[in-house]
Amino acid sequence: MSRFFTTGSDSESESSASGDEVTPKPAGGNYSKPLLLSEDEEDTKRVVRSAKDKRFEELSGLIRTIRNAMKIRDVTRCLEEFELLGRAFAKAKGLLERDGPPRFYIRILADLEDYLAELWEDKEGKKRMNKNNAKALSSLRQKLRKYNRDYEALIGAYKQNPELSDEDEEKKSRDSEASSSSSSSADEDDAGSFLKKKDETRSRFLKGEEEEESEEGEAEGWGSSDTDTDSESDEDDGKYTSLASRFLKKDEERRGGGAERRRGEKPKRKRAPRSRREDDDDDNEGGEWEKVKGGAPLVKEKPKMFAKGTEITHAVVLKKLNEILQARGKKGTDRAAQIELLQLLVAVANENGLGAALEIKIKFSIIASLYDYNPNLATYMKPELWQRCLGCIEQLLDELFLHPEIFIGENILEESENLSNPEQPYRVRGCILTLVERMDEEFTKIMQNTDPHSQEYVEHLKDEARVCSIIARLQRYLQEKGSTEELCRVFLRRVLHTYYKFDYGAGDPHVGGRSALQGDGPDAGAEAAGEEDSAALMERLCKFIYAKDRTDRIRTCAILCHIYHHALHSRWYPAQDLMLMSHLQDNIQHADLPVQILYNRTMVQLGICAFRQGLIKDAHNALLDIQSSGRAKELLGQGLLLRSLQERNPEQEKVEKRRQVPFHMHVNLELLECVYLVAAMLLEIPYMAAHEFDARRRMISKQFHHQLRVGERQPLLGPPESMREHVVAASKAMKMGDWRSCHRYVVNEKMNGKVWDLFPEADKVRAMLVRKIQEESLRTYLFTYSSVYDSISMEILSAMFELDLPTVHSIISKMIINEELMASLDQPTQTVQMHRT
Repeated sequence: MSRFFTTGSDSESESSASGDEVTPKPAGGNYSKPLLLSEDEEDTKRVVRSAKDKRFEELSGLIRTIRNAMKIRDVTRCLEEFELLGRAFAKAKGLLERDGPPRFYIRILADLEDYLAELWEDKEGKKRMNKNNAKALSSLRQKLRKYNRDYEALIGAYKQNPELSDEDEEKKSRDSEASSSSSSSADEDDAGSFLKKKDETRSRFLKGEEEEESEEGEAEGWGSSDTDTDSESDEDDGKYTSLASRFLKKDEERRGGGAERRRGEKPKRKRAPRSRREDDDDDNEGGEWEKVKGGAPLVKEKPKMFAKGTEITHAVVLKKLNEILQARGKKGTDRAAQIELLQLLVAVANENGLGAALEIKIKFSIIASLYDYNPNLATYMKPELWQRCLGCIEQLLDELFLHPEIFIGENILEESENLSNPEQPYRVRGCILTLVERMDEEFTKIMQNTDPHSQEYVEHLKDEARVCSIIARLQRYLQEKGSTEELCRVFLRRVLHTYYKFDYGAGDPHVGGRSALQGDGPDAGAEAAGEEDSAALMERLCKFIYAKDRTDRIRTCAILCHIYHHALHSRWYPAQDLMLMSHLQDNIQHADLPVQILYNRTMVQLGICAFRQGLIKDAHNALLDIQSSGRAKELLGQGLLLRSLQERNPEQEKVEKRRQVPFHMHVNLELLECVYLVAAMLLEIPYMAAHEFDARRRMISKQFHHQLRVGERQPLLGPPESMREHVVAASKAMKMGDWRSCHRYVVNEKMNGKVWDLFPEADKVRAMLVRKIQEESLRTYLFTYSSVYDSISMEILSAMFELDLPTVHSIISKMIINEELMASLDQPTQTVQMHRT
């Protein structure tokens, strides 16, 4: 009989008798004695997983990603992950040949098919999809239909009974957990556990489905029981009469014990989260749910201001202020709550009489928090925050004017601040100028992002009076306390709010010479009392900047604004002199883009000013660069061209939009083009008549010639409608010397409404236009018909063009002197004698 099946007493005597025999060791090593491991090896247990588990884990991860993409309707990600899933399943096919594809794999194929069918039928949703998602939807639908042909039967079975598939999936997941836990403890198992596993795997193939379920439940607890086998083996030695009965399980234990254990463990698992929830309910004494905001996790409990009975001192308030500011910019911070806490802190400091210096410091922090409410620089302030910001800055200026003994500055260190000691001068770290400059930038952003044709834009524009009043009050404060550099910066802010506004009372002594800048604040009437109009104000501010500024940028901006203001008020010669003396046109291409836009706006205003003064050639030269490029809208910062949008990425487009000039500062582009085309007509038509047969004739204005060619190409010539058509029709009339028709085309009801009535002194401009058209039509007539006449009377010319005789005489004399007309004047007969060449 084999020694394995003998009783315990025989084995003991036999082992004592043959103690000197050497028994061969099994290949797996000695399992009866535990391995002596170091502490490090005991802590880090090695996990051994089968290839099948690894493949299943990879498939599960990909399926999880696909489901997440389905939730957010990211079809492009679904397509990418589906291709990876197909490749991963192809690699795992060798391991799955016996059992077939797992149920969870069939489930994702069926769910994905239903999901794509739903998306495909949603016509409105497809229209709203972006290009990449729409393309991915079509591609994924075709690939999935082709792929699912191999699994049609399995997908159909799943759709008939989806609940069964969910149970099977749970079962498989439990199997994988049990196998991983049992493999992790393989190094510590003894020979008994090895035989027990072998017996279990053998019985699994002999039993039906019912016993298989009970064994799965037993397998779940198998990994935990393996750790106690060494301690239990000593106690079990006396229970069994043979080693075989010790290692073999009984049927009753297998059927009953495993099932009971499974039934006992399952409710535990289900009860665990419930008990945890009950504990939470116990902790929350009110027993009610608290509604929270969605999005980023917020601070659950607002920090309490001060404990009851705490003595409010400067140190305590400063500590609380630092606590609040430390949360600034962090992900979970509620910015609105932070602003409320700071305002509450100001109220506490005021109630306890802690001094104006501490209140000023907290108000600096409140304004900075208002600016930080929108972390994205591209977005603009909400209206309610903007109004609060203006109110806070006005309160801060009130405090600074009430307490001139308090010194503020950004160069004051926090260690050297004095907020509480009245024996020494109060010192607070902060820069009011920086806050006001940021406020001005926020105002510009608000105007840029508001629809200019809405009532909302008008409401926002009313706030400019408050902004200008704040800047004027800040100027008064800095004139007493600020440095020269700070004064230059605040003067430039005032100049930037003044230069583009037309002062209707500038030349009228009866109208109060109040600047267009001043608002309704308490200091608004200070300069009005001195009868300082906008011209004097600009002169004073700009001259201070010219003398004191050390940075080229501020001086350049001041010069350009000064020139613009001169040109806007028809002061052509001062504006021209300032432009020529500054030499800005030589190196403006090296300036930053906002300064270049300001330069373009100034040149345009100079050209319009020259046109109003009747200086047609100067007007044409000033407007030539802007108009010949075909990008006037973009160069003036008044919008982006559609063709240039395609060349930019979204980031560059955002940067370009931030450079745009607010709508109320725009120059009328139609007026600008009309002025340029009329100036080109008055120069180009006489030149074309004088050089009609010249092969090397040059073009003065390419854009004007282009409009002429467009007009000539039209098969049917109807009455002109657009501004360009009016100018082309006027040019054709001038070519023939018909000044009355030319005048009717240029100055009429339609053109008055579109262009000429927009000028401040519209009647003077129209009178100048009539005179220029008469003079240039006379020149054109003489150039065109000089070959027909032997002599022509100046009186006839005067009556024909409705010009006085001295004017006709001077025009013809200039033409003869400049050798443009081959003729001579006969003074006694008042005729022009033509010379044949």
